[in-house]
Parts: sequence; structure tokens; C-alpha cells
Amino acid sequence: MRVMRACNFALGGTMLSLAAAGAVLPVLPSTPFLLAAAWFFSRCSPRAEHWLLNHPVFGEPLRNWRRERAVAPRAKALAVGMMGASYIILLITASPDWPLACGTAIFLVLVGTFILTRPAPADNDQAGAAR
Repeated sequence: MRVMRACNFALGGTMLSLAAAGAVLPVLPSTPFLLAAAWFFSRCSPRAEHWLLNHPVFGEPLRNWRRERAVAPRAKALAVGMMGASYIILLITASPDWPLACGTAIFLVLVGTFILTRPAPADNDQAGAAR
């Protein structure tokens, strides 16, 4: 059991590091890594999970996702905009063959559709702040 707890903590830390890198690198998403970090920490360290869920930057989006499976409109716009910009950069800089360009476009449209179809969170975060 101690080994699994240590593994979960190490994986949570790795995911959190990747999320922090994704916050500054345009090609690396941060949200999936944050969600994974919260999941790993919930299985091994209530203290680390609490810290992450109450973090001034990362906490609110995580609480919104856990509570309502919701994504803020600003985050949706930013995510879809960055995907579009990344695709344009790919086309300009890499000049990919058409199968790669089409496959990438299809993937980004599917992910963008998923993001855009998530509900917006409730007006305030008072329910999550009490945790």
C-alpha cells in the first residue's frame, strides 16, 4: 500500500509539473495534467489534494470540473483559440502532408467540440470555496 501511495504521489507531482509547463508553453495543454494531478493526489494525499483544489490559480477550474463538469467561457475561448493558432502555426511552419494536416484538424475539431459543449460553471464558486 505504501508503494502505491508513493507512486500516486510521484505521478501527481509529475502531472502537476507538466501542467505548470503547459501554462507557459503554447503546445502543451495544462488542464488534462491538472485533472490527472488532482486524481492522483486524491488517492494518496488529502493534504496535496486540498492544496491543489484551493490553489489561487488552479483551484477554481478544478472545483468547477469536479462539481459540475463545467468549463468557464473564458477558458473555452482561450483553449479553442490556442488550438486554432497552433494549427495555423503547424500549417505554416511544418507544411505537413495532407493526411497529417487532415488528421490533426479532425482531432482538434473533436476536442474543441468537447470543450465547447461543456456547461459554464455556476455564477459563483461559493460551494467550492467551503471545501
